[in-house]
Amino acid sequence: MAEKNASSLGIISRNSLFCLFTIISVMFILSWFFVLRSTGHPHYIDHNLLPNSKLLATTDNGDSTTHSQKDVEPSTGNRSILVNIEEEEAPQENAVTQSKAEAKCNPNNGVLGAQQKENKLVLKVFMYDLPPEFHFGLLDWKAKGDSVWPDIRSKIPDYPGGLNLQHSIEYWLTLDILASELPEAQNARSAIRVHNSSEADIIFVPFFSSLCYNRYSKADPHQKKSKNKLLQEELVRFLTAQKEWKRSGGCDHLIVAHHPNSLLDARMKLWPATFILADFGRYPPSIANVEKDVIAPYKHVIRSKVNDSPDFDSRPTLLYFQGAIYRKAGGFVRQELFYLLKDEKDVHFAFGSVQKDGIKKATQGMHSSKFCLNIAGDTPSSNRLFDAIASHCIPVIISDDIELPYEDVVDYSQFCIFVRSRDALKEKFLINLIRSIGKDEWTRMWQKLKEVENMYEFQYLSKEGDAIQMIWQAVARKVPAIRMKLHKSRRFSRSLVRSDRGLRSIPSPSNFW
Repeated sequence: MAEKNASSLGIISRNSLFCLFTIISVMFILSWFFVLRSTGHPHYIDHNLLPNSKLLATTDNGDSTTHSQKDVEPSTGNRSILVNIEEEEAPQENAVTQSKAEAKCNPNNGVLGAQQKENKLVLKVFMYDLPPEFHFGLLDWKAKGDSVWPDIRSKIPDYPGGLNLQHSIEYWLTLDILASELPEAQNARSAIRVHNSSEADIIFVPFFSSLCYNRYSKADPHQKKSKNKLLQEELVRFLTAQKEWKRSGGCDHLIVAHHPNSLLDARMKLWPATFILADFGRYPPSIANVEKDVIAPYKHVIRSKVNDSPDFDSRPTLLYFQGAIYRKAGGFVRQELFYLLKDEKDVHFAFGSVQKDGIKKATQGMHSSKFCLNIAGDTPSSNRLFDAIASHCIPVIISDDIELPYEDVVDYSQFCIFVRSRDALKEKFLINLIRSIGKDEWTRMWQKLKEVENMYEFQYLSKEGDAIQMIWQAVARKVPAIRMKLHKSRRFSRSLVRSDRGLRSIPSPSNFW
């Protein structure tokens, strides 16, 4: 009897162990199933609450492209010399792949353009009511009554012509903010003025710094300091005393300093602000850099070419350059190229200036040329690039440190040729490269140039997709990073003494950005 009970207990214990093992195994398999499922698409995130949710939905569908660098296909017709000449040229894409890439990358594509319009957010701008001596007063405009701004419905103060125009960015942006309050200017708006700074995305400082440098950088014989320096000192005192600056340390402020020598003294004290610049040639990276600041185009000074046709043979000059040949810094390349190209047929490489109909001659020369050289001078950028775009002359850029406007949304390799300085200075390299570009490839780049030319046009009133709207959109793309840095700076504000809250004391530029 005892033996029977013992065997029964053994059978029961084995059955119990088997059941327990089965249950544990099932639970283990189920747990792995849920773990693997949870690593898939995050269903708990409501994409409708995310910015650009429509764009995210588009990239999540079956037609989306992989974000691996290996899967990025090279642009056909891209003649950018950004690799060693020993490297082999990438194979051309087939027609189907090319059309898909162009549809996704071309900012003027109809479908993408419509999507951009639908997703576009209007930038809310608070603008200081600075005294006229900082802006339109520099144009000899006289204020009437208590208003510090001209009545742009009746008369717009004129901006001086010639080379002054190329750095007139602050003038056009200020006019656009003033015009945003007019009922007739509501159609094409990338930025609107708000009068409560707490509602603003960015705080605009309407100081005509480039004009101030061009007109007032030389001191009067009876003065120790020039008007340009005095206004910069006054601007620094004004801004650092404002509650808006104290609240953010200036990181949500926007200042235009497009001329390389403008704001030369104040930039070291106003560095937390976002600058709108032509390039970074005369700025240390701790003061200005591509992550923090915005690159804006020059305003072209030559006349735009209208009613143009893609007639390769109607432009007799192959390669064109006219300007100062002997320059400082990186501009030595101009001098070397002059000696390499001066005897080449169908190449125009000559000294020129704005004097004695210089602009008129440059207009005629660029309009009749297939390719136009844009070579680094005293600074990495120059107005020739934008004169070339207005002339529908394919730009050949030889400037290793150049930064280009809106390059996060515009692929310049589609309509420009980039050549490293070291390659350009090799005998026959540049001219052989240019001569190797045939009519079909030139025509394709010419068509791309026509598609983007409006992005570099300044006008009043501004229009959809012009330079003014593109600059505001570039500023808007900086706003999320500005907010994140500002929010991070407030993490430990409760542990600070009340009088020291905010960003009133900043140790050094490199510690902030």
